[in-house]
Amino acid sequence: MAHPRGEEPGGRIAGSGAPRGPYGGEPRPPVAFGATRRFLRALPPLIILGGVVFDLCTPPAYTAAPLFSAAPLIAAPFFSRLTTLLTGLAAILASVGLHAYNRTLSDVPSLTETLTVVTVSALAMLINFVVRRSGERLASARVIAEAAQRAVLPMPAERIGGLQCAARYEAAQADAFIGGDLFAVQDTPHGVRLLVGDVRGKGMDAVEAVAVVIGAFREAAEQEAALEGVAARLERALTREGTRREGLDAVEGFTTAVLAEIPRAGGVVRIVNRGHPPPLLLYGDGRVEPLEPAEAALPLGMGELAVGPDRADAWPYPPGATLLFHTDGLSEARDAHGVFYDPAARLAGAVFPGPEELLDALVDDVRRHTGGGSTDDMALLAVSRPTAGAPERRRTMPVVPPGPVAH
Repeated sequence: MAHPRGEEPGGRIAGSGAPRGPYGGEPRPPVAFGATRRFLRALPPLIILGGVVFDLCTPPAYTAAPLFSAAPLIAAPFFSRLTTLLTGLAAILASVGLHAYNRTLSDVPSLTETLTVVTVSALAMLINFVVRRSGERLASARVIAEAAQRAVLPMPAERIGGLQCAARYEAAQADAFIGGDLFAVQDTPHGVRLLVGDVRGKGMDAVEAVAVVIGAFREAAEQEAALEGVAARLERALTREGTRREGLDAVEGFTTAVLAEIPRAGGVVRIVNRGHPPPLLLYGDGRVEPLEPAEAALPLGMGELAVGPDRADAWPYPPGATLLFHTDGLSEARDAHGVFYDPAARLAGAVFPGPEELLDALVDDVRRHTGGGSTDDMALLAVSRPTAGAPERRRTMPVVPPGPVAH
């Protein structure tokens, strides 16, 4: 979590008079995954120990075989093959040892109980093999999905046309990598041009539409002299895509989008908004301004219903300011009481060193607001205009991921 710089007593940003937002509060306590992991590791031996105590403290008619059978089954999906094997052997030895201690080793019920523990231990080894095999396949599928995401939705460079950029894609569905949200940044002869959008629908149809929109944007951003022309090219690309599809998407497919252009000379940003949540302009003193369009426009793919051509709005973009583009997965994130997340109010008064820190703090705050769950994907794009003489930012990545490794 990033803390505002130049903070005055009372929770205000020095020299701004802006109230401090939620990012100036205490850091979130770490999630206690370590305690859960330690409990899972200790559970199988504790069950075996409990079975031994139960057998010693009860008459011979009562058996601890269910506990001895449960221990390797619990170990199978969570631990390695060796740990599962050792747990099964420990359960078998405990069962045999207790029967020998009670001098019932040769009795038919005792033999049956021991055979049950042996059989369950063997099944636990099989379960462990299946789980590990499935995990390997899932890991392979995740690698393929990540490669597909990078091909369809590549992350922008950290620095483009003198601007600092950062992007995030937060999928609502666990283990999902890409859906209908999109972003793109391109340095062109006309300045840096950006696109953030949200395709109607889910699944592979939405991914296909994302590929169409980004491909059309890459070409149009280089060729079209005006931002309105880029929007028109995207409109035509989606129209062609709609005629190719069958069913409901052929007549009701659309994409909300916001296009922006930051010329090389002059502190200004031009924006064409086609039915998308307005971007936010975060000033260096902590003020936040939503860049609402002068006239509402229909999403891309619904151009035939429009009453007039696109018109770009121009806004000042001073040094030290950051543009935050987002999809409705951010503004429509709800807490347990159904209250929507308000990014403008939550960011008011906060100052961040750069776009990476802004998005890190924003993603964490949304997770706190929703309690860790979300019903929609969320795409974020932050673009900062550095002040004169600002040092070059460098991104580093640890060679070894932090945190303990489960065995």
